[in-house]
Amino acid sequence: MNTFSDLPLSTALQTNLTRNGFVQPTPVQAKAIPQQLAGHDLVITAQTGTGKTLAFVLPLLEKLAAQGSVPGVTALILTPTRELAIQISEAFALLAAGTGIRAAVVVGGLNEQTQLNAIRRGAQVVVATPGRLADFLERNLVKLGSVHTLILDEADRMLDMGFLPTIKRIMALVPAARQTIFCSATIESSVAPLIKSYLKNPIRIEVGSTTKPAAEIDLHVYEVEQDRKLGLLEKMLQDERGSFLVFARTKHGADRLAKKLARSGSKAAAIHGDRTQSQRNMALRGFQEGSYRVLVATDVAARGVHVEGIAHVVNYDLPQVPEDFIHRVGRTGRAGLRGTASTFSTRSERGEIRKIEQLLQLQLTRRPVPSGLEQEVRSAGQGAPTSFREREPRAHAVRSFSPRAKFSRRKG
Repeated sequence: MNTFSDLPLSTALQTNLTRNGFVQPTPVQAKAIPQQLAGHDLVITAQTGTGKTLAFVLPLLEKLAAQGSVPGVTALILTPTRELAIQISEAFALLAAGTGIRAAVVVGGLNEQTQLNAIRRGAQVVVATPGRLADFLERNLVKLGSVHTLILDEADRMLDMGFLPTIKRIMALVPAARQTIFCSATIESSVAPLIKSYLKNPIRIEVGSTTKPAAEIDLHVYEVEQDRKLGLLEKMLQDERGSFLVFARTKHGADRLAKKLARSGSKAAAIHGDRTQSQRNMALRGFQEGSYRVLVATDVAARGVHVEGIAHVVNYDLPQVPEDFIHRVGRTGRAGLRGTASTFSTRSERGEIRKIEQLLQLQLTRRPVPSGLEQEVRSAGQGAPTSFREREPRAHAVRSFSPRAKFSRRKG
């Protein structure tokens, strides 16, 4: 198909596509949508920012519109993070306007009664994180016996987070006579047994390299001492325009860095695994709307957080595993726009950089560290640099956001 108007969609869906400026499908949408409309099980892999969400939401809506009024939950979308679940539901609502089709979000960190009421009022679709949904199922608060479409978005990430036993329990409650869609930026070996067990003759749709960042992203690496990383980041914030998504390895590291940036005059927020959903939403909304120029994140934001127009991703700390590098830098350079991803690496981390380059099958551009960067000094009793300037701090609020992680009874 060349345009969405070529698809056999209902008038309401065509109207919503036009109203929201969707005219030409992306490559993954052009390949996946007709196959999903035809009823096939699919395994979809494509780089982040290529439109995978619309690729599965649009045909799902057409299927639901065609079935008419059917009681109960008839479609389930599982996703690893609260943020991604909320964003999928927002995209769903945008395309479902005027159809009477509704989705309920089932995630941790939000009022559970509100979520249950949305289901009981007749939501046909549940968009859920595995932990909270499993909790509802264990308490017999939700039924999945009418589900005919199951979509697992970022399935490999859910397995990385330890959700495999929970996913198996959920899938055992979904009728075997269903359509199943797997979507992810990567399909790693850990996912292969799940695909073999739960999909029927799936069609594999792969667009572009899933082991390389998009070509629109400029990739740089700076070899810089740990105590000069902050000075380098501040220099980049002074010299460049646009928003920055900065990745730290730990929750405490994200908090400390955001506070330091705020003291030096940058409007910064942190998102990690120890804050409520409302706090996380406030940080993301502030970042999206420009109230915060810098969002400092742990890898909870590497996938699932889709903020348009991020100019620069900075790997302040290297990721735990090389594969996460792809998901981090994929937050920029989306929808055909150019982006920049810079990585800070110490001399002792040269081996880690080589592993990343081997995974990507390309070489990161080495950039010289500017001279004259200020050096952080260690505070008494601290094992890491915590202060950096002999001057009065500026008053800028810093917020920290993200979920508490638990195994087996996770709430998303």
